[in-house]
Amino acid sequence: MQSNGFSYEIIFIDDGSTDNSWATIQQLAEKDSHVKGIRFLKNFGKSQALHAGFDKAQGDVVITMDADLQDNPEEIPELYHMIVNDKYDMVSGWKKKRYDSVISKNLPSKLFNYAARKTSGVKLHDFNCGLKSYHKNVVKNIDVNGEMHRYIPVLAKNAGFTNIGEKVVQHQARKYGVTKFGMDRFIHGFLDLITIWFLSRFGRRPMHLFGALGVLMFAIGFAFAIYLGIDKLYLNPYGRLITQRPQFYIALVTMIIGTQFFVAGFLGEIILRTKQDKKRYLIKDELNI
Repeated sequence: MQSNGFSYEIIFIDDGSTDNSWATIQQLAEKDSHVKGIRFLKNFGKSQALHAGFDKAQGDVVITMDADLQDNPEEIPELYHMIVNDKYDMVSGWKKKRYDSVISKNLPSKLFNYAARKTSGVKLHDFNCGLKSYHKNVVKNIDVNGEMHRYIPVLAKNAGFTNIGEKVVQHQARKYGVTKFGMDRFIHGFLDLITIWFLSRFGRRPMHLFGALGVLMFAIGFAFAIYLGIDKLYLNPYGRLITQRPQFYIALVTMIIGTQFFVAGFLGEIILRTKQDKKRYLIKDELNI
């Protein structure tokens, strides 16, 4: 940062660590006013950590980096210039050559990124790379919650920031500690992908989805009910009882399901109009903020 003449701040997020991370951050903050720290009361997750950092960041360009030392800080100047000079809204790192387990991380990551590209329309090779740069307008206008840190490019696109770039970055083998990201995280990632697809298309108009499904299901049930009525009254009045015919149960079930979809849509619309922002994490200490 100093060699490139940047004005800067470094915000460390201690996400409820159980080692001496916070003591180290305190020592750094005492020596350098550029260093700032946020300490969570307990482990709330990466998305909440990013949300807290985005909220406190003051710079025109915000760059995120994981603390596992697998990202190279020498990438920062180019990431900065792509935002400032090339006018990207955000730039995502692409770990083209990875030093992770092929079975447990690389292969699931490729499948995940392929599904994310096809679902979101954002043409990135590596959605989950922690090394990213953002224009300040992006981080101040997107809401990173749950485990949605994997989909920040999609969140940015949905918010209207469509100029999203990509840069091949150097990935280094892990020297210390053990990764906490396993196969279960990728399963959760695919579930989150479905969630974000739904929210991006119907999050502000849930009745458009549930109402359409409700109309379809109710129409199917109502058509069966009319058929049964006409058949019993005019075509075959002395045949089987209506309750002995499978069409009766199809009509009954589909009309009930259609009504439930309608109710779900109405409840979704009511929740949208009455919801209030809720704090998703608790901060224990702050430094220089």
